[in-house]
Amino acid sequence: MLFKFDCKRFGGVVLIALLALLMSGCQSDGAPAPVANIGERGKTHSVQKGDTLYSIAWRYGLDHGQLAKINRIRKPYTIYAGQRLKLAGVPARLSSKSKGASTKQTPKASTGPKTVYTAKPVSKPKPAFTASQLAWDWPVSGKVISKFSLSGSVNKGIDIQAKAGTKVAAAEAGSVVYAGGNLRGYGKLVIIKHDDAFLSAYGNNESLLVKEGETVAKGQAIAKVGANDSKVEMLHFEIRRQGRPEDPVRHLPKR
Repeated sequence: MLFKFDCKRFGGVVLIALLALLMSGCQSDGAPAPVANIGERGKTHSVQKGDTLYSIAWRYGLDHGQLAKINRIRKPYTIYAGQRLKLAGVPARLSSKSKGASTKQTPKASTGPKTVYTAKPVSKPKPAFTASQLAWDWPVSGKVISKFSLSGSVNKGIDIQAKAGTKVAAAEAGSVVYAGGNLRGYGKLVIIKHDDAFLSAYGNNESLLVKEGETVAKGQAIAKVGANDSKVEMLHFEIRRQGRPEDPVRHLPKR
């Protein structure tokens, strides 16, 4: 039995199949990278709703004052969603001086014999810990179940065991510079500024009792303890000096 071959019809089917194949090949399987990740790679941060200058500095381990200078932001440190902040660099007012200095001619190298040093450079000792002038107190009473460590299993603060719902007290008087849940890994978080050098943070809360801009007294209830993803009821507590985390136990009174 003979079949009549329709070239036009068969050619149209092939053409449609080829177009469908090309269109599917043009689609990318990967999703675009989050803005936060792009910012971290590019040494910048794109401000999100709920961010404050203090929370951004906290996230990247920076001093909030230096971050403000780099981006020429004056007090009260107002920032806007969508604004892109530099995380490193020289403040604009200083960069012009450095450019002017770079135009000076460098002296010619000496033609005399070069001195060769064979001794290894002596490493500078780590600066000794200095206690602050603040009268810190424990935010909750309980056992420290996870100690401070900046190596191995990193913990930039301490975890204090406490029942969910326990009131969290401000470890020292200050002003609330962040109260929210935008920082990954901290849950509902409160950050208090005590002076130009020291900040304290209280994370893993089930609820917050203060808002940004409030002035709090030492011992005032600022939050209620929550439970982490592993259902461990505890408070995460940090103290940072000029953006650098320090062991809270060394500041807190012995008990």
